[in-house]
Amino acid sequence: MIRKLKQADRPSLETILRKTKNFHAEEVDVALELIDIALLNNGQSDYHIFVSEEHGKISGYHCTGKRPLTDGVYDLYWIVVDPESSGKGIGKKLVQHAENFVRGRNARWLLAETSSKELYLATQKFYFKNEFSIVAKINDFYAVGDALLVFGKYLLNK
Repeated sequence: MIRKLKQADRPSLETILRKTKNFHAEEVDVALELIDIALLNNGQSDYHIFVSEEHGKISGYHCTGKRPLTDGVYDLYWIVVDPESSGKGIGKKLVQHAENFVRGRNARWLLAETSSKELYLATQKFYFKNEFSIVAKINDFYAVGDALLVFGKYLLNK
């Protein structure tokens, strides 16, 4: 089941973020900041967070938001699956939910950014497997030798 974020989900999401090996402390802090904004500011519309719950246990989440100054471009800020639930199709269900959610808001594009580092090869493969393509690359973005890869999926022809 995929449902909207609730306050009671925060501890589970923090645990999942902290045990995901790809994320360093600063990234976890940013993810938690977005979760807190979504939880504490009911009227905000910048971050839409949905969690995957399996048998009463949170197994992952996605966070999307409309790209400012566009009329149909959304960012997939975070898509995270509990490492213990990896390989069960939860990520695919979450990305499909994110796509359907933004389509319902007249989205043309769904964009996701990641690093070019080898540590993120599984992430890159995940996006390719889910029919995203690299729409932009900025070399030496995060650090020298670490490019920003912008994956995108055009949603109008689906």
